[in-house]
Amino acid sequence: MKLSNSILVKSAKIGLVAMGIFSSQGCSDVLEETVISAVPNDYINSPKGLDDAVASAYSSMRTWYGTEAGNNFTIFGTDTYTNGADGSWKFMNTYTNDFDTRNGNVVQIWDEFYRGINTSNAILDRAKDITGVAELTKKQRIAEAKFIRAHHYFLLTQLFGGVDLRLTETLAPTKDVKRSTVPAQYTQIIKDLTEAIPDLEAKARSTQYGRATKAAAENLLGKVYITKATSEAKAPDDYSKAIPLFESVIKNYGFTLMNDFADVHRVGNETNMEVIWSVQYTRDPLTNGGGNNAHVFFLMEYDVQPGMLRDTENGRPFKRYRPTPYTYNVVFAPENRVNDSRYKKTFIDSYQSNNPGAFNTTFDNSKPRVTFARGDTTMFLPGYDMPVAERAAKKYQVLVPSRYDERFFPALRKQMDPLRVDRTQFEGGRDYLAMRLADTYLLLAEAQLKTGANDAALENINKVRVRAAWPGKQEQMKINAGDLTMDFIMEERERELIGEQMRWLDLKRWGVLLERVKKHNPQAAPNIKDFHVLRPIPQIQIDRAEGTASSFPQNPGY
Repeated sequence: MKLSNSILVKSAKIGLVAMGIFSSQGCSDVLEETVISAVPNDYINSPKGLDDAVASAYSSMRTWYGTEAGNNFTIFGTDTYTNGADGSWKFMNTYTNDFDTRNGNVVQIWDEFYRGINTSNAILDRAKDITGVAELTKKQRIAEAKFIRAHHYFLLTQLFGGVDLRLTETLAPTKDVKRSTVPAQYTQIIKDLTEAIPDLEAKARSTQYGRATKAAAENLLGKVYITKATSEAKAPDDYSKAIPLFESVIKNYGFTLMNDFADVHRVGNETNMEVIWSVQYTRDPLTNGGGNNAHVFFLMEYDVQPGMLRDTENGRPFKRYRPTPYTYNVVFAPENRVNDSRYKKTFIDSYQSNNPGAFNTTFDNSKPRVTFARGDTTMFLPGYDMPVAERAAKKYQVLVPSRYDERFFPALRKQMDPLRVDRTQFEGGRDYLAMRLADTYLLLAEAQLKTGANDAALENINKVRVRAAWPGKQEQMKINAGDLTMDFIMEERERELIGEQMRWLDLKRWGVLLERVKKHNPQAAPNIKDFHVLRPIPQIQIDRAEGTASSFPQNPGY
């Protein structure tokens, strides 16, 4: 049932390098994996070439979801995450001058999204002339190409503002490029998605899992409208246009919130009925590209602590992203955790020994030595400053918030990947959950609040909150009308969605990026400026343009 990546296509004549596209040999709902290279220019004009080209366009999603670049763009430099001890990309959190026009993450996202866009353009230009394909299938593939193109331009617009809006296939390298405008780009994004929706599969799960469905396109279009509503392209009816799209996703396809919040991201449960659309990865190194490597970035330094060694279960700890004090003191306030299960189910709060023995303590000064048998608790993170006497009575080290630093902090559970082949493997194989129903409920509630439908907004917020309640605490989790403000929604989204590549984009569309970073991210606060609401255009793109900066100007401040 799953769409998986397989073919390597090289075709300079049509201006694309399509990596990791798919081959379908055998039954229609399972795609067998084959590797093909040096495919000629006319291959895309065949029925199988059309299918493979669409799959190639999907593979460009892998440059964003679950990658270091995608996470650096969305997790770093926000109010809820700051940098940990390791890594060379800290400047993307601190907004120093090192975040410049030659940034490798910027170049990677720009180039790979335009590869996906050009592949989509090739499909749209050529599909009408391809014979031997059932008309419904051809319409679906065209709709998928429009979905992918809209997705990429939507992210490029949010990150960079006006970009090169190319809507036809680029057959050869060209210097004839210019920056479009944000309003023009939103017009095209909306047009693509509006045209795609009728021809996509109208069910929760595509016949080949991973393809965009009608629900995924409706969800994306709703998010486009709710983002456009605060942009320079805003229109008075943006929020009202978003509402029926989100309502359709919730009501028409059979999606349901998981009963247990922990099950949403449970390993092996990536195809659960809360997932609207996910980006596909595999366990096959031949077809997995760089893999979903989000599993390494959110982990603390557990592996050199008493009683512990690095293993696949606990992960490879890169110590890149650590929660800000605002995250664990306010968003996940300790007094709310008695009702709300999401702190406990989002962050790792204990470690069990895989290296038995007796050791000197490292960070817990309430005791000099600890001794562990295999499976004993070695570290506990209570989430509050447990008194010294209480800590001293424990047989393990206790890591309290006042002791958190760039090496020690609550690690995120959501992206863990214990199924990697060994403890050093970087290329994870879990699908990345790009759209899920709880997000849709929260976006719908936001649009309803903005249009004055407060009762409906309250009902939708409470559906998400009740699901997150500890057993027997459902009523206590419900909020009242007086509690429902945009500030509440800003925090509720992070209680539900933290670490899912949304926060920077959310803060930008709300117009509070600078305000909240200055208030809650001490490492970023001294340097963030007004111009940081856009990312720098890659210098290589400006250098490619005829007339360079005069025809393709850089964003202000870079």
